[in-house]
Amino acid sequence: MTPPGGGTAGRAAADREAVLAVNTALYESLERGDADALTDVWLSGADADDTGGVVCVHPGWPMLRGRATVLRSYMLIMANTDYIQFFLTDVEVELSGDVALVTCTENILSSGEAEEEGELAPLVGGKVVASNLFRRTADGWRLWSHHGSPVLTSVDEDEDD
Repeated sequence: MTPPGGGTAGRAAADREAVLAVNTALYESLERGDADALTDVWLSGADADDTGGVVCVHPGWPMLRGRATVLRSYMLIMANTDYIQFFLTDVEVELSGDVALVTCTENILSSGEAEEEGELAPLVGGKVVASNLFRRTADGWRLWSHHGSPVLTSVDEDEDD
C-alpha cells in the first residue's frame, strides 16, 4: 500500500509545485531587478552553453541561444525598465519525465516613456502569452527555454456590425 501523498501521484504533485515555484521566481526576479535570482532560475552547465542549450524569444526579438546571450538580454531589459509587474493568468503545467512546460498569459504593467525629463513616466499595460520549458537537474527544476509572444488587442465586436 502506498502512503498518502506518495507514489507517482505524490511525486507529480510535488514536481508541479516545484516547477510553479521556479516559474514564479522568474517573474519575481524581473520585478525586483534581481540579476542573481534571475541567473539562478536558468539552466546552467554544459547543457546551457553558447552553442545552444538555453533558448529565449522575447516579444519582437530574434531567437537568442546560449545562457550568456539570454542572460545578457534580461540584464538589458532590467537596466532599461524602471518598473515592471507581472500578473500571470491561465497558468497550466504539463509534466513529462524530467521536462515540464508552463504556459501562461503575462499581463504586464510597466513604466512608459515620460513626456518631459523629470516627470513620472505613465504606466502602460500589455499582454504576452508565454511558454516556459523547464528541465529537472541535480539542483532542481531550471528554465531551459522561454518564448513570449505579444497578444494583439482584439477589435471590438461592435465595430464588425
